[in-house]
Amino acid sequence: MTDIVPPIARFREVLSKDLRRRYFATYTDTAVTLAFAALVLWVLWGLLDWAIADAVFSADGREACFQTEGACWSVVTNRWRIILFGLYPFEEQWRSAIACITMVIVIALSCLPWFWNARRLPLLWISGFASFYILMRGGLFGLTPISEREWGGLALTVFIFAAVSLIGMPLAIVFALLRRSSLPWISRIMALVIDTIRSLPLLTIMFTFALVLPFVLPGWAIGDTLYRVIIGYALFFACYQAEIIRGGMQALPAGQEEAAKALGLGYWHRVGHIILPQAFRNALPPTINQFVITFKETSLVTIIGFFDVMASGRAASGTAEWSFAVIEVYVFLALIFFTFTFSLSRYGAHLERRLSVGRR
Repeated sequence: MTDIVPPIARFREVLSKDLRRRYFATYTDTAVTLAFAALVLWVLWGLLDWAIADAVFSADGREACFQTEGACWSVVTNRWRIILFGLYPFEEQWRSAIACITMVIVIALSCLPWFWNARRLPLLWISGFASFYILMRGGLFGLTPISEREWGGLALTVFIFAAVSLIGMPLAIVFALLRRSSLPWISRIMALVIDTIRSLPLLTIMFTFALVLPFVLPGWAIGDTLYRVIIGYALFFACYQAEIIRGGMQALPAGQEEAAKALGLGYWHRVGHIILPQAFRNALPPTINQFVITFKETSLVTIIGFFDVMASGRAASGTAEWSFAVIEVYVFLALIFFTFTFSLSRYGAHLERRLSVGRR
């Protein structure tokens, strides 16, 4: 015990000195710190009072909501199926729930180092996404067919995110390799394509693929609106991610590729075993950030007419019975997005510390 106490005491001393230096160095710093701390405590107390102490949680608490100043979580208790499953048939919503859980498990397994392999990771995502699609679409294994127009809620949001990631990442690698091609006409054309798409708003690309393409494509190539939007979004994702990967490639010492050539390694061996692994390691922080942005921007499909989790939330509070509980519904939706994006960002920070990247 005597060997442990001195380090703890030193840590406390350093911490107290750091706190005094940062927040209590002068009388002005002390006054500002105390005032800001009081403001934060006051806001937190008000939020806890509204969200928990005076809130109504029971499913039959609609009338009680008018008698309290707290949150009316009864709208979530009563309308959670619409928020999470949207227009999906009621008796088949178990399929949508299992499909979402499947993709969450796939994302969680992707965080394990054992799957960081050029074969295991694609196989995991392809098999997980195929399971998700079969559960949602049906038509196999005795499952009732359900068209994409009946999909909605959180399941549709997860589907768009997973599809964009699955299509966009391989496409981004191809774009990055073409962008740094030694043939000028290939690299310049690819640079023009990437810069053009990156200069356009995502919503413009979605509208183009959803509404304009059917007028210029032959009938057999039109397909469903949802898949056209996903392809457009994946193209947008790939162009941004391609520049991130290319930046990771440019950070590599030039001598590594030259040494690989001197050893007689072919192009694909150099790319697959030397360049790309280190490029992804260097580009890890912006890559995680790009995935976070991609998940959040799936809500833009609402404008095109898809019933994603945001549209489902508006529908849940859009009736005369629950029109007064709009704030509670949006807080619940914010918690859903926060759970996904914060978990992803924390995992990215963990990887940065583990791999010692993103720090200079």
